[in-house]
Amino acid sequence: MASALMGLAFVLPAQAQEDVPPKDDKTVAIVNGHEIKVSEVQMATDDIIGQLPDLPPKLRYPFVVEYLIERHLLAQYAVKEGIAETEEYKRRLALYQAKALRDAYFYQKIRPMVTEEEIRKVYDDEAAKLQQTERVRARMILVATEKEAEDIEARLAKGEKFEDLAKKYSLDGSKDYGGDLGYFTAAEMVPEFSKATFALKVGETSQPVKTDFGWHIIRLEDKKQGAAQPYDQVKAAIRNVLLRQKVGEVMQKIRAASKVEILDEDLKKYAEEAAKAAKNFQDTKQKPLDAGGAAAPAATDGGDTSGDDSGGKGDLQLPAQ
Repeated sequence: MASALMGLAFVLPAQAQEDVPPKDDKTVAIVNGHEIKVSEVQMATDDIIGQLPDLPPKLRYPFVVEYLIERHLLAQYAVKEGIAETEEYKRRLALYQAKALRDAYFYQKIRPMVTEEEIRKVYDDEAAKLQQTERVRARMILVATEKEAEDIEARLAKGEKFEDLAKKYSLDGSKDYGGDLGYFTAAEMVPEFSKATFALKVGETSQPVKTDFGWHIIRLEDKKQGAAQPYDQVKAAIRNVLLRQKVGEVMQKIRAASKVEILDEDLKKYAEEAAKAAKNFQDTKQKPLDAGGAAAPAATDGGDTSGDDSGGKGDLQLPAQ
């Protein structure tokens, strides 16, 4: 359970990849003598970034400064009114102190473990894999019977538009895109479909192809080798995945050298279930380093984006392994 939960126990501080101390830590506001500096605004932004997703980037800075002004005003009045002497405050202080120490440990000890050279190596390795992978863009019309597929084939031969017939007759979700499946590799589709598709030349239309889903008419739109996104666009995401790995390694060592007791009987009862949920969460976070994942050097297609990688891959796409 410990190893499965450690990623949740030590979640990366928000926007860790952007943590660069300001060269000019100037004062941006003063609240009854307390100076709010750029470094404090930066830390506060990291702390509350999850509350700002819909706020335009240019408005975040003044928003966070105002947030800090109000926080310091309330804190100062809390001291005046004796709140700092209450048990409620002391309990909260202990909790926040632990968080502050954890975050400081992360920035000072763990974050430097991930080097520029390590990030670049992961990028280069994943980019090389993509360059070796052929990808195609195709359209498809899926029908239930061979007779229907033959009828579609005959109508195409007479000059009817593939896209129009797909929208009208196809049973697959890609019908809304005129049958466009976007770009995909052979491994992403069922074998019979991939074999027929990759055998076509650009612009060619297949004869009816049978799979477990039904009968398909396929037209090949484009064929190309994989290409990686620019390094600067994926560097931060790769760093975060590597940081999660480092956090896991550090937490494993720390927990092995520590004594952690679970006293709550209900908590013990659900510990196994919680460990499974935590592992699933960590697997999801790890996925970006897999081929084709968002944080790996994902493929870029360029040109016409009407059939991009995310659009139209309907029922044929194989489930993630």
